[in-house]
Amino acid sequence: MGCVIVESAAYVEGSAVATTREVAEVPALLEHLRHRGDFVWVGLQDPTFEEFQVLQDAFGLHPLAVEDAVVAHQRPKVDRYGDAAFLVLKALRYDDPTSQVETSEVSAFVGPRYLITVRHGTWPSLTGVRDRAHETPEMLRHGPLGAVYHLVDAVVDQYQSIADELVIDVDQVEASVFSEERTSDSGPIYFLKRELQEMRRAVVPIQNPISDVMHGSRGYRLPEELRPYYRDVADHLVHVAGIVGDLDHLLDNVLQAHATQISMQQNDDMRKLAAYAAMFAGPTLIAGIYGMNFRDMPELHWALGYPLALLVMAGVVLVLWRAFKRSGWL
Repeated sequence: MGCVIVESAAYVEGSAVATTREVAEVPALLEHLRHRGDFVWVGLQDPTFEEFQVLQDAFGLHPLAVEDAVVAHQRPKVDRYGDAAFLVLKALRYDDPTSQVETSEVSAFVGPRYLITVRHGTWPSLTGVRDRAHETPEMLRHGPLGAVYHLVDAVVDQYQSIADELVIDVDQVEASVFSEERTSDSGPIYFLKRELQEMRRAVVPIQNPISDVMHGSRGYRLPEELRPYYRDVADHLVHVAGIVGDLDHLLDNVLQAHATQISMQQNDDMRKLAAYAAMFAGPTLIAGIYGMNFRDMPELHWALGYPLALLVMAGVVLVLWRAFKRSGWL
């Protein structure tokens, strides 16, 4: 699929003044920038190296960052290239029918005068991110860092929504494990642990880079007015990471409890089998003795021998059944 410019615009004093959807016309947007904080915001979908070349030449993008953006399948990170940064985020969404966490990738080039976002596939749609940014022109006046906040915030907010869904799923599995019904919950538990691992891969690697931006370390110069917003994002990441860790620990305990329950159920089954085997052993012993048909067995010639033998067999079974019932084996 060729490169698609979803939307691109030049922002002057927090407002979009010129737009285009043609790659060749993007460098011309730089001519509209007049003030400090003015920048160009370009949104791309499924770019190729050839189509990215125009933007690389116009904005001086580092070739390694361009390669990561085009090839994709990167871990979440923030790489510095001089006065610019390359950001990779894992966008997540929760599929209700399958209870599965799906993953996509969003990357962004953040420079003094530009913000270039790149996504692969049909989601996540970043149109809403740009619309939210347009509602806060005072943040866009701070340049690309004010715009990229909306991107990061939208992705992290989705993390919180998915974490809430996984809490419900874990609660359901926990209730199933400790219900009176005999259920097979090992598969759902491992499935949920895999989904939590997917979330951990998205959340944990980006925590420290966002914290570095918030505190202005590693050369990041964050305007003081934007610091509370990035602090809010960092707090959300810590909160989601805590939920993921707690759920994973809870699932470990639930899995251990489930394994213990299975072992206890198997022991109960073995005791029942042993009790039934013992109950049938008595009649089998009596039938075996009288089935030998020796001539000197007087009971074989009694008129009541047969019903008496049946009565003794039934009595043995009844006595054993009552004994096993009292002991809890049945």
